[in-house]
Amino acid sequence: MRGRLRIERVVTDVGDRLVNVAICTHGHNDHLTVAPELAERLHPPVPLHPGATTGRSYTDFPTTIGSIRDRLFALPEETLVHTGHGDGTTIGTEAPHLAEWIARGQ
Repeated sequence: MRGRLRIERVVTDVGDRLVNVAICTHGHNDHLTVAPELAERLHPPVPLHPGATTGRSYTDFPTTIGSIRDRLFALPEETLVHTGHGDGTTIGTEAPHLAEWIARGQ
């Protein structure tokens, strides 16, 4: 049910705006299980890099951190991010927290 509520919130937040792409930043099941419906409802491509591999059991923490640092944090600070966990945010709001995420570990 939580995934269903997330989809509804994303669809409501998007409103009538065009979604160019909905990027899966990693392959956790809570993201991947809702991706097909999100694509159906909002019509964006939903890419996931093969290096993001599968669910939590197979996620490689250094690869995830590298992807966030090198790919996501390379985006403009005002880029909106909707992670599926909590409220939306921006790249500029999250970037200063990278060191504490690394220190906290997986």
